[in-house]
Amino acid sequence: MSDGLPNAYRARDWFLLFFKGIAMGAADVVPGVSGGTIAFISGIYERLLGALKSLTPLALVVLYRKGFREFWKAIDGRFLVTLFGGILFSIFTLANVINYSLENYPILVWSFFFGLVLASIVYLIQQTSQWRIQEIIAISIGTAIAIAISSLRPAQLPAEWWMMTLAGAIAICAMILPGISGSFILLLMGMYQVFIEALQNIDLLLLASFGCGCVIGLLGFSHLLSWLLKKYESVIYALLIGFLVGSLKVLWPWKQVLETTVDRHGEVIPLVQSNISPNFYTELTAQPAFLGGAVLSILFGLVLVLLLERIGRSKE
Repeated sequence: MSDGLPNAYRARDWFLLFFKGIAMGAADVVPGVSGGTIAFISGIYERLLGALKSLTPLALVVLYRKGFREFWKAIDGRFLVTLFGGILFSIFTLANVINYSLENYPILVWSFFFGLVLASIVYLIQQTSQWRIQEIIAISIGTAIAIAISSLRPAQLPAEWWMMTLAGAIAICAMILPGISGSFILLLMGMYQVFIEALQNIDLLLLASFGCGCVIGLLGFSHLLSWLLKKYESVIYALLIGFLVGSLKVLWPWKQVLETTVDRHGEVIPLVQSNISPNFYTELTAQPAFLGGAVLSILFGLVLVLLLERIGRSKE
């Protein structure tokens, strides 16, 4: 594999991979953070794309002609099952925790992810092999796209199975891109709350529809992304850096709610928010700014990225 990860893992390595899946799932649940970013900085991104790309009709031919053992090896099955096991475990167990944290400690949670993404930008800059005019243009385009997406107003789409399938296909493409948050795309579509409620209520129809959409999106987009990285690696890295830079606007911890809306359960949720300085946060919102705690949370996110990077590098 191009990322240096061996197929023959020891027990500790599989546990670590499962933990990386947990981290990816936790990131994907939060609007503004991408599980693809976690995969990238933890050293498994290229292997993940390679494994997803192998899920083609050709793999079924291998299954028919050579048996399950060769098929499992061809699709890197143990890697995928372990990683996605961690992702699913995280999504189903942490959805309530993250919702609670965002409701009660939003500044600390957003500060943590702000630090996580900030360190990821530095990491990606280090991984970009060259800086030419193409890379500069790409990073500018990526930043502009991310800021433009973050400025869109959330839509109000029907909470039906077919819409969940479409939402899953679109969101999963964003989830595997470092810097683009699948959850934020769901938020813009007006489907994020529907997805969280489906998790909490174990709505099998909506969850199965979302899962089918994810499979469709993964199988199609992974091939395109893998080809782009192979042909235009430094330009794509620069574009991803731009996505991350633009996403910092979404992750800024201190926000003032300018406009709200009422969801289908009668709960008031923010619709339009503006980033403000922590110096004026208490004055404008009558809430504590938690500046000290926010700084510590940002530093924790930075340290976590450095730790994941070190772990990923040790596997090379």
